[in-house]
Amino acid sequence: MKKAILVILGFVAVLQGQAPQNEIKTFHVQGNVYMLVGAGGNIAVQTGDEGVLVVDTGVAQTRDKVLAAIRQLSTKPIRWMINTHAHPDHTGGNETVSQAGLTVNGNPAAIIAHENVLTRMTEASRPVTERPLNTFFEDERDFYFNGEAIFIYHVPHAHTDGDVLVYFRGSDVLVAGDIFVTTTYPVIDAKLGGGVEGFVTGLNKVLDITVPKYLQEGGTYVIPGHGRVGDEADVVDYRDMVVIIRDRIQDMIKRGLTLEQIKTARPALDYDGRYGNDKSWTTAMFVEAVYRDLTQKKSN
Repeated sequence: MKKAILVILGFVAVLQGQAPQNEIKTFHVQGNVYMLVGAGGNIAVQTGDEGVLVVDTGVAQTRDKVLAAIRQLSTKPIRWMINTHAHPDHTGGNETVSQAGLTVNGNPAAIIAHENVLTRMTEASRPVTERPLNTFFEDERDFYFNGEAIFIYHVPHAHTDGDVLVYFRGSDVLVAGDIFVTTTYPVIDAKLGGGVEGFVTGLNKVLDITVPKYLQEGGTYVIPGHGRVGDEADVVDYRDMVVIIRDRIQDMIKRGLTLEQIKTARPALDYDGRYGNDKSWTTAMFVEAVYRDLTQKKSN
């Protein structure tokens, strides 16, 4: 009986996007793409005849287990890595995974990211071996690997100023980083250039790419930065939530309400049961971040 309860609890944790403590879980999403859960931020792994591509690497504490999980999927060389943004819960394993890889010219696996990610990691004095040295500044970049086209789209000023979406066209899987999560309200890191309008722009970009299969279910699958795999309908719900709360706060600002009055009015009340239970990013923190972003834009 106890064993059955533990299995059920572990399954619930997986559904919530969190593997049991100190354990990395692997799930096949579709096509060539897999998701690793339990390393902080979710990790995507694409495998094929040409080698392995990894999107994000989790926290530093789980880097060896992440590498072991990747090796369970494929023993071919890790050729490429992509960082969706600079935060350590998504880039903490960069050095370990990169050094274990091998490019065609004999160097460690190349880390790709928007140039703002390199800037932010340099400002944080992260080791050179953890930084993305293959950067780009344009709105998007694309290349071909393991039999499918891969598109990287920069979304400025959302979670941070270096966020990217990664779309595997053949597998029809999109990796959203922390632009889309299923566990909390959007985390706006203002110090790293984040903003609420960027979230709306980024989520709309996801919706431009995704296509449902039947009755708005399935089709293109979206790997969130944290939480369970979603589809277009999940992203629509999340986008609508952000827009509704943003507009409510904007209306209160126009009516002259102070930040404390807005918090007391609880503009996110009807969404708190779904997104307001995270102690590290509370409803009040989200409301304040939206308020400060909107009022800063108004003053400018």
